[in-house]
Amino acid sequence: MKRVAFVFKSAPHGSAAGREGLDALLATSALTEDVGVFFVGDGVLQLLPGQRPGLILGRDYIATFRVLPLYDIDQCYLCAASVRERGLPIDSAWVLDAQPLEPDALGEMLHQFDVVLTF
Repeated sequence: MKRVAFVFKSAPHGSAAGREGLDALLATSALTEDVGVFFVGDGVLQLLPGQRPGLILGRDYIATFRVLPLYDIDQCYLCAASVRERGLPIDSAWVLDAQPLEPDALGEMLHQFDVVLTF
């Protein structure tokens, strides 16, 4: 069985990439249990709580990231450098319990997966 990684690189609500990635992630979890989720660059903003996309008539899909452990998706990683670059504290109350990793460690972890899907 192939190991599948999902990389979220886009900020939420500016495009459909985050929502589509989350939908694909949940669908893939039905086929394999070896799924990893990575948040890098503007993708770390996907995990910020308290977003109000209704103000721009967007769908609030961010809360759905909380259910990933219920789908046995527990390999979730957050780029620590991306968090710092955006002026966010690494110990924020993220929507999902993701392990912060420095870029080198994140890259090594990502290379352990057979398939990488980027959103």
